[in-house]
Amino acid sequence: MEEDRGEVILFRVAGALLALLALTVGLSFADLGRFSFAVALTVAAAKALLVAYYFMELDESVDAVRFMAAAGLVWLGLLLAGTLTDLITRR
Repeated sequence: MEEDRGEVILFRVAGALLALLALTVGLSFADLGRFSFAVALTVAAAKALLVAYYFMELDESVDAVRFMAAAGLVWLGLLLAGTLTDLITRR
């Protein structure tokens, strides 16, 4: 019974990912002005969190794996911050 529940959750997560994909495609046609990047990044972060938590099974992983996943997110944040800083200072 537990395996059936796990499969149902994975199918629901896959459906949520497809819905977020449809949202991404729909938002690409919408003119959101200066909020386009923020909205796209938020949707992408939601998709990444769903994949990491459920498909990579971070909820059942040991603490070292969770720490390394968090360290990767921190590193990604630093890279994005540096890129945005460069972009802002060039204008």
